[in-house]
Amino acid sequence: MAKQSPAEFISQVRAEGRKVVWPTREETIRTSIFVFILTLILSLFFLGVDSAFGAVVRWLLQLI
Repeated sequence: MAKQSPAEFISQVRAEGRKVVWPTREETIRTSIFVFILTLILSLFFLGVDSAFGAVVRWLLQLI
């Protein structure tokens, strides 16, 4: 690949930057709500799994 001048590089970066499509406010809010709900669901799932493993370990330690 041939070297390019800094000015040419900046020009190419600007051209690529103009191609960026930013999400609308509605899309951003909808995605944020989805991420929040999914995070809540996963945290409750892992709380349950952790509690179950903790109960099993406590039970096994009582056997010793």
